[in-house]
Formats: sequence, structure tokens, C-alpha cells
Amino acid sequence: MYLKKAFWSDSLSSDPQTQSPSPVGDVVNSLDKQRLYREITLALRTGLKDARAEFSFLRVRGLRSILKFLRSVAESDSTINLFCHSQSIPDLQVVPVLFQHSLKELEEQRVANLDHIFGTESIRIVTPSTNSEVALALRVLEGCCLLHRESTLLAHQHKAIQVLMNILSTRGVLEQGACLDALISIMLDSSANQMDFEACNGIEEVAILIKDKQVEENLRLKCGEFLLLLIGHVNGRERSPMAAVHEDIRRLMGEKSASLIWAASQFGSTLDPEQRLMALHIQARRVLESLDLY
Repeated sequence: MYLKKAFWSDSLSSDPQTQSPSPVGDVVNSLDKQRLYREITLALRTGLKDARAEFSFLRVRGLRSILKFLRSVAESDSTINLFCHSQSIPDLQVVPVLFQHSLKELEEQRVANLDHIFGTESIRIVTPSTNSEVALALRVLEGCCLLHRESTLLAHQHKAIQVLMNILSTRGVLEQGACLDALISIMLDSSANQMDFEACNGIEEVAILIKDKQVEENLRLKCGEFLLLLIGHVNGRERSPMAAVHEDIRRLMGEKSASLIWAASQFGSTLDPEQRLMALHIQARRVLESLDLY
């Protein structure tokens, strides 16, 4: 879906002589907002229909469509506001669909028994989530939570932290990397999810990955970025429920690495987004090097 401006909106939204809003312009702006909202709801309904499908390839198609839609939405504040409004409608909510279909536990996706095969009632066959489907679902979850803060509450209702920690400990590198990004997004400004992360010993799981030299370097770097963001942006808020996070990192990774993470996590407050991302990569590599030296 492409949320493009109507070709006639610029020419009619203001008086060409005064460049001030006109009655006609107000009507045009109202119609344009309605058009955008119809496009948003149509894109969501189409993507969510596929995301609820029995077959993985259809769910993947739906997730790709929703992810592309979220990237388009993020381009302006007006479309973000319309998307947030759409998430107050249960049929258009994205996060519950992710946990009910693509992010279900493998045990939940298995057929419990074969009674239906020998009876008159047909059984609904649902193919398990593939690696690419899980990774896509995590990217969609990340986007929803960053654009719409109430999505973190929906995620908490579906035990998101427990689900994601299971993915982090059992899935492959592709899903693990997406999982770390999603964890940051659902914990940001969400005390409930932060408490769940602490209850699941989340820091210990990440520390195991980053200290394991058999793990791919890119994933270890992603773990370093995760810890920097966790300390600097998630746990850096007032009254954070993760009071013991600094002590946990010191205990699990040593004093030198913990001190480096604390100092490096304060980076980037005055940098533009591109420079901030580069600084994050550099600091994560330094964290990794500090671990490998000892």
C-alpha cells in the first residue's frame, strides 16, 4: 500500500493569494484524511486476512504486506495518528494476530489427536511457522510497538516476553536478531514487560549468547547493541522496575565489561539518527572486544 497525497490536495487546501486556510481547503483536508483512513483500514484488513491463514506461505505474504504498510505509515505524523486510531478497533489490531498465529508455540501448533480423521467432522490443518515467518512477525511486532505505545499492553496480555525469550533460546540466528530488536520495542515505556523480562532472567539469556564465542559474531554484536539500548534507553527511565540490571550485568559479564556498557550506553543524545546508529555499532563492538580479551 502506498499512502500518497492526493494530487489535488496542494492546489485546493489553501487560498493561492493569501496562502491561508480556506473553507474549501478545510473540506479538502477532511476528505483527504478520510481517504487516508480508508486506505489504512483496507491495507490492514487485507494483510491481517492473510496473516490469519492456515498456511505459512499465506501468513508470510500477509506479514510482508503489513510490514511494508508500517514503513509507509511511519513517514508522517498524520498517518501514524490514523494508524494508532485504527488499533483501537479489535478487528484491526495487529499484535493479537501475531501471537495467535505466527508466534504460537510449536506445541500449540501440533495436532492433539486423530479423532477427527475417523469421524464425520473435518480437522483444520495449520502449517507450523517457518523461520522467515517468525522473523517477519517479530519485525511487525517491533514496528507496531514503536508506532503505537498501547501495542505494548496488547503484547503483555499475550505473554510476549515469555514467548520472545523462548524464541531467543531455541530459534536460529535470523529470528534471534529480530527477537532482540522486538524485545527493546516492547519494553520501552512498559513497566509490565520490563518486570516480565526480569522475571524470565532475560539478562542472563542475553549474556549467555554474547559470551559464547561459537555464536555468530553478528548475533553477538546484536546482543551488545541490545544491552546498550537496554541500559541507556529502557532502564534509563525514572522508576524503572529493573533495579538490579546493573548488578546482573556485572555478575554475569565482569566489572570491566559492565563499566564499559554503562559508559557507552550514554552515547548519541545529540547525534542524528544515522550517526547514532553508527555509534551504537561501534560501542557494541567495543563491548564484544572487552569480553574476548578476558
